[in-house]
Amino acid sequence: MPGRGVRPQHRDAGAGLVTGANPAGWPGVNPAWSRRAEVDGHRWHYLDNAADLDGATPHGVLLCVHGNPTWSYLWRSVLAAGAAAGWRVIAVDQLEMGFSEHAGATHRLADRVRQLGALTDALGLSGPSWDGVRVVTVGHDWGGVVSLGWAVDHPRELAAVVLTNTGVHQSATKPVPYLLRLARHHRVHGPATVSTPAFLDVTLSLARPRLDPDVRAAYKAPYATAGDRRGIGAFVEDIPADPAHPSHSELERIAEGVRGIEVPTLIMWGPRDPVFYERYLRDLMARLPHADVHRFEGAGHLLIEDADVAGTLVSWLGRRLGAQARTDGGATAARRGEPVLAGTGRTPAAPPAAYRPLYAALEEQATSPATAVVALSARGRSELSWADLAARVQHLALGLADAGVRPGHRVSLLIPPGIDLTTALFASLRLGAIVVLADAGLGIKGLTRAVRGAGPDHIIGIEKAMVAARVLGWPGRKFVVGPTMQEVGYTPPRTAHTRRRTFGIYGSTRELLGRGAVLADAGAVLPAAPDPDSDAAILFTSGSTGPAKGVVYTHRRLAAMRDAVAATYGLSPERSFVAGFAPFALLGTALGATSATPDMDVTAPATLTARALADAADAIDAYAVFCSPSALANVVRTGGDLTAGQREALGRVRLVLSAGAPISSARLAQVGEVMPAAAAHTPYGMTEVLPLTDVSLEEVQAAEADAAARRVAGAGGGSCVGSPVAGTQLRIVPLDEVGAATGAPTEEPGVTGEVLVTAPHLKDRYDRLWATQDHSATWPGWHRTGDVGHLDAAGRLWIEGRLSHVIVTADGVVTPVQVENDVLGVRGVSRAAAVGVGPVGTQQLVVVVETDPAVHAGARRPPALAPAGLARAVRAAVRRPVAAVLRVPQVPTDVRHNSKVERGRLALWAAKVLAGEKAGTP
Repeated sequence: MPGRGVRPQHRDAGAGLVTGANPAGWPGVNPAWSRRAEVDGHRWHYLDNAADLDGATPHGVLLCVHGNPTWSYLWRSVLAAGAAAGWRVIAVDQLEMGFSEHAGATHRLADRVRQLGALTDALGLSGPSWDGVRVVTVGHDWGGVVSLGWAVDHPRELAAVVLTNTGVHQSATKPVPYLLRLARHHRVHGPATVSTPAFLDVTLSLARPRLDPDVRAAYKAPYATAGDRRGIGAFVEDIPADPAHPSHSELERIAEGVRGIEVPTLIMWGPRDPVFYERYLRDLMARLPHADVHRFEGAGHLLIEDADVAGTLVSWLGRRLGAQARTDGGATAARRGEPVLAGTGRTPAAPPAAYRPLYAALEEQATSPATAVVALSARGRSELSWADLAARVQHLALGLADAGVRPGHRVSLLIPPGIDLTTALFASLRLGAIVVLADAGLGIKGLTRAVRGAGPDHIIGIEKAMVAARVLGWPGRKFVVGPTMQEVGYTPPRTAHTRRRTFGIYGSTRELLGRGAVLADAGAVLPAAPDPDSDAAILFTSGSTGPAKGVVYTHRRLAAMRDAVAATYGLSPERSFVAGFAPFALLGTALGATSATPDMDVTAPATLTARALADAADAIDAYAVFCSPSALANVVRTGGDLTAGQREALGRVRLVLSAGAPISSARLAQVGEVMPAAAAHTPYGMTEVLPLTDVSLEEVQAAEADAAARRVAGAGGGSCVGSPVAGTQLRIVPLDEVGAATGAPTEEPGVTGEVLVTAPHLKDRYDRLWATQDHSATWPGWHRTGDVGHLDAAGRLWIEGRLSHVIVTADGVVTPVQVENDVLGVRGVSRAAAVGVGPVGTQQLVVVVETDPAVHAGARRPPALAPAGLARAVRAAVRRPVAAVLRVPQVPTDVRHNSKVERGRLALWAAKVLAGEKAGTP
């Protein structure tokens, strides 16, 4: 019911109202939502879902404010989702916009904030008629500023704040975004915003994927003529681009007032926004440090069209304001900790270990002359003793502190594994800065997404990274690793200075080390050690199952990861190892063990040769070797190139770990050809928690033999990854008939479902991915891995694939790994992928294979249906219906490990091939 002072209007009544409003013609809108009201002489149109609540008292009201050139139609998904969750949603059309009055009046920012307040007073959401209803402001674009103005002015009524792609402060030193500058230009402004629908069309074109024609038509409905579009032009003109603008003072008032907002806040962001750059997000986060943030990678300015904003918003309201949807499948109780997943589990939780920081080994061996780290490359060998490394770390930390790096600052390290990376990482950790690690294996696009998403305050990187940072707009003050061009005399000083200025380089690690040495000699000391539960690092996932995610670890959890690896594999300062897998390159220093990095391209693990591995092992008389499956495969392939001395060096290795991606027991057994004395182990885990389980080659072979003896056609299977390491507990969330993990977590053997884990070394959270973290922590303290598998009677875990790759046929659920393992047993098949084509529930199983040219003459021919003989062999191995067998020259794999098959990409490709479309090479 309207509040006092509201005069309901007929949809076609009132001079100055836009005509032609037809709610029945707006896709996604219930015609009953369309309302009109007159307040203080202004005629408003708004959408209100109150009728959908069936008379029930709502949890509160979501007050949604659109920007320019949209209107309340923008919020249709929020209106629908809000009603289902018990929230009343009111989405207003700002004056001169949408189907509110178009009287040709000019409304400044202060006017709009005041007008919105008058409307909410009249509706009973604020003012004298307010009856205690909780109001959540929701804003987009310049509607975000207006909604924040309302929030600042109505602290009594305000329950929460939600923002999507907006900005509340315009820096005096930086221009407004280019598209807005262009739209404001005197030669463009009128023609683009009023005379023609160009500004409107460009804005709507930003949606990804493209808007359906009927949705696009609904957005354009209020703006059919130049007269209808006068408000669009006036709104653009009202952007306070400089301090002289009439609305600048109001923008500054709101910007400062926002700092005082303490209610729960959610910021949802589309990073691909050409209007509101990342700097606006960083500014909002600085003003609202308590805000939850979720970045929808791949989404842009029209975020609400690009991503599930409505679903995320409703979930967030339930978590933060305690108001749940009417039906939530029991997940609400789980998120409140009811029921708590308890029990002894198959692996008892380890007692809390005494905290020992990751950098403790450096301090403990600060006077030791023994070798700490060795790096081999095409340029030769470099190494440092523990004493030298400890001094370098201390000096760099002091230099960084002197340069303004503070505890809590984010420091992105764009340095290949080796001495420079080791020094920078441990210096940053000791200083209390938060290390951001995103390796170059993500590719330039993936790395750009990662760095921008993390928003570092500083970047320390090689000169190549400095160039990329400048060109691609990565945030942070830049420190180049090693000497600058001027310092080593490669170019005349003037040229070097110009180069340094051009790429925005603030300083170099050589300068920082020199300054730190001077400070150390003068008696300077480092700040107090960081708190164990403060953030220590943001590690990015491989990006093999979607955009790479930042995973936040505290100092305590990082230390627990080190301890878990050491305890599982008996590693100690006396047992040196070679890190042929980038994530483990820093583990040796943390363990106090001598470590070496071999000569290889860390962005392409398959470049590791047997000779390079042998040279690294020989350099430190390695006890252990860490490699990815693709690296080990190339080591085996190039084993024939070893000299007698190199073969002897590898013969002294006692432990080899294959980590980062699945590897078959047959492939792992081949490693014995080059490291015959090494026990082969496969730890299972992920960036979010590593290791989870461990298994030896002999255990895998025994488990597979036992499973093969009991397996019937089409049953379970997968790859055995062993038993949980000490302190780790596992559960399985059973799959339902459509392949979703919806059951109650269980330890029952033989149940296939999503793997659920808890451990002392589990991540703290995902960085700026509220919705992702919320889903992953359905059960507090546990992590949903996204992997599918089952436990056997002995408590061993078998991995069957990714949840997103489950195939749902008419005969039931099929998981891909066992199918692929069976196919890999076919002579000449080197890689295989099992994918589903068609609608869920009637998907057809398709197998894509890559074959060995030495066995199959046509292995490198363009993609096609597999030859009849190969197809028969594949079908016989699989022992279940296979709709098609396709052969490709190369099965695509992820960029970090060169091992994880990209099943999602292959499924899309296979669907096109089988539909007769031109598909090219996957």
